[in-house]
Amino acid sequence: MTDRPEKEANGLGTRAVHAGWDPLSDPTGAVMPPVYLTSTYVQDAPAEPRLGYEYSRTQNRTRFALQDALADLEGGAAAFTFASGMAAIHTLLLTLESGDRVVCGRDLYGGTHRLFRRIEERLGLRFLEIDATDPEALAGIPADTRLLYVETPSNPLLQLTPLRAAAEAAQRVGAELAVDNTFATPVLQRPIEHGADYVIHSTTKYVGGHSDVVGGALVVRDAARAESVAFHQNSAGAVNGPFDAFLTLRGLRTLQVRMERHCANALRVAEFLEAHDGVTAVTYPFLDSHPQAALARAQMAAGGGMVTFEVPGGEAQARRVVAGLKLFQLAESLGGVESLVELPAPMTHASVPPEQRRAIGIADGLVRLSVGIEDAEDLVSDLSRALEASA
Repeated sequence: MTDRPEKEANGLGTRAVHAGWDPLSDPTGAVMPPVYLTSTYVQDAPAEPRLGYEYSRTQNRTRFALQDALADLEGGAAAFTFASGMAAIHTLLLTLESGDRVVCGRDLYGGTHRLFRRIEERLGLRFLEIDATDPEALAGIPADTRLLYVETPSNPLLQLTPLRAAAEAAQRVGAELAVDNTFATPVLQRPIEHGADYVIHSTTKYVGGHSDVVGGALVVRDAARAESVAFHQNSAGAVNGPFDAFLTLRGLRTLQVRMERHCANALRVAEFLEAHDGVTAVTYPFLDSHPQAALARAQMAAGGGMVTFEVPGGEAQARRVVAGLKLFQLAESLGGVESLVELPAPMTHASVPPEQRRAIGIADGLVRLSVGIEDAEDLVSDLSRALEASA
């Protein structure tokens, strides 16, 4: 973690291009931070590191540039980056004590569910799942809650947590609020402004934006939390390497312009699907048909790049649709410039027990689209052909 210089209150797009790095701080005036491929640093004397740099697990200038940029965009006191989004979540949970209660939304990424139930629970944390879309459920979290953990929009159902209500609920019982902001990114939503204490990203997704690097981030509201996370990040050691940090920062520079195109394309795709006779259900936060459309417009700048839908023939037809797509490529992950498609039940959410998937609304035939930045009409044509062929 480095001290972030005070800058003018530029817009988020400007900060995305410039945050985290001052070319004048480098002897060469490098516009982008060099990739510091070193594991250790020469010290001037025993226990007297030059400029505070001792070992790259603890300090790396390329990683610091990415961390400072993310803190700037999310409005946090500091940010910490990791080898994956799961490593970021695990490090957050390391700040808790055995026996602590974590209340979480019931609609979570399958890997998060697996981490909570099959690892962290075994190590002593207690988990309670609630309907995080319901203000009354949030208001009723147990008095011994230590951490309230939510995704909004959620993966894969695109459900929304009312962030103000979540923050108030956590504060009422002395808990902390962590928000996975991967789907929205700081371009569309900044949870710290709504009262969150932590913001989590799989930077593999929209932040990196090019499907070429895996990483995660944890942004903290204040200096006290930054000190705790810094200790656990260094102790557990699941940091991202300097070249991964460089690639992620390179992606971050275009985040705002990419998100504008992702959102415009996703809305066009969602409207097409909603009007199609061969589609039975479409979910997109900025469609009027979304049950939380008003909340989406209140706490998000746009609807994001993710769309889900179902077809009348269930899983069998959904598999035919997926097989018939050409531009939408069948793959896990999301948020890259290219459009991707997947079936959550057998893919990203296979680790969630089938009965639990169905109970929360993840049908076996649910199709999840990550809408890229291609020409929107080409994506609509690709979906139209696949739907017609699958019927």
